[in-house]
Amino acid sequence: MKQKLTSLEYKWICYDIGNSAFILLVSTILPIYFNSLSSAAGLAENDYLSYWSYATSISTIIVALLGPILGTIADYKGKKKRIFATSAFLGALSLACFWIPSYWLSFLVLYIVAKICYSLSLVFYDSMLVDVTKEENMDAISTQGYAWGYIGSCIPFIISLVFVLMNEAIGISMHAAMMITFILNALWWVLFTLPLFRSYRQKHYIEPEKHVIHDTFARLKKTLTSIKKQKKIFLFLLSFFFYIDGVYTIIDLATAYGTSLGLDTTGLLLALLFTQIVAFPASLTFAKLSKQYDTAKLIRICIFAYFLITVFAVQLDALWEFWVLAGAVGCFQGGIQALSRSYFAKIIPENVSGEYFGLFDICGKGASFLGLLVVGIVTQFTGQQNLGVAALIFMFLIGYFLFSKASKIEE
Repeated sequence: MKQKLTSLEYKWICYDIGNSAFILLVSTILPIYFNSLSSAAGLAENDYLSYWSYATSISTIIVALLGPILGTIADYKGKKKRIFATSAFLGALSLACFWIPSYWLSFLVLYIVAKICYSLSLVFYDSMLVDVTKEENMDAISTQGYAWGYIGSCIPFIISLVFVLMNEAIGISMHAAMMITFILNALWWVLFTLPLFRSYRQKHYIEPEKHVIHDTFARLKKTLTSIKKQKKIFLFLLSFFFYIDGVYTIIDLATAYGTSLGLDTTGLLLALLFTQIVAFPASLTFAKLSKQYDTAKLIRICIFAYFLITVFAVQLDALWEFWVLAGAVGCFQGGIQALSRSYFAKIIPENVSGEYFGLFDICGKGASFLGLLVVGIVTQFTGQQNLGVAALIFMFLIGYFLFSKASKIEE
């Protein structure tokens, strides 16, 4: 990119590199590891996918409840960095301990804690965008964050694959290989969190009040009551609820879906690594396009692309098809997430960005419990994973229609 970034913009992007290692692990190696724990306990393949979906749903529901409250508190002067650091470092610590549980249920509990901390950290991280860059640069900085996050997360992932897939050749047990993997990715997360933690200063904020808890809920109630009158923001959040629900469900269940269909584990992991590699130049391309084309138009293109991707995924039953799916997802995954983040940052009040991004997270990662529950329930009761995936098609259709309406409203 020809655009020169400031030091703070670089450090903000660094956190995307750090936390992306966790989410790549969650969407690739972690479901396979959980499958080994659940299989040892005698759980059937369909139940394994359902329990994994339920655990992710629980974490997102909790984030949906806590996100707006903590996001509102974070808008007070001096609070945002502290709450951000607490959630990020606690999430990394939980990740480092993943190797300890030997029973599938206790592992799921620890996974839920880590996923909650990860998602909460993003509420505060996303809301920092208004403090680290100018409005005209938000699209480019946001997409670069995702781009470097995708390629940067490949480094600990590839090292992890070496230990996991070649543990016998190296001369270590699988348990030792997983321990190294979890600790390595946790350290990576912490390492790329430190630059932002040390340098970030909250520019837009609300002065502290005497009764913080009471005033926090009062502010949140006022915002929830009045947001329906802010038609552009309200319709965007509603559309975001549906289309990003489908996106995150695909991310969360990609490996679990392929594994439950009986596809080769090594092939699945390499295909998902391919997604990250494709996503890097694709996200940077969207950063350039955002300088030339309307952000809303680019988001609509991404939503339609995901609609086609989901239609293709319904009939998926071969590894080569999973590779095609992985490449297609890589082309649009960074664009739809990054542009949605920057688009929202530009239409909200800057001094209450934490509060609004708390609501953004409800409609984003917090709302993805709906897609996960649908996939989990339909799969468990019909025994056919494809039918559960088919339900996601309607998420993208509704999201596209609502976003089209929102983008036409003048601010």
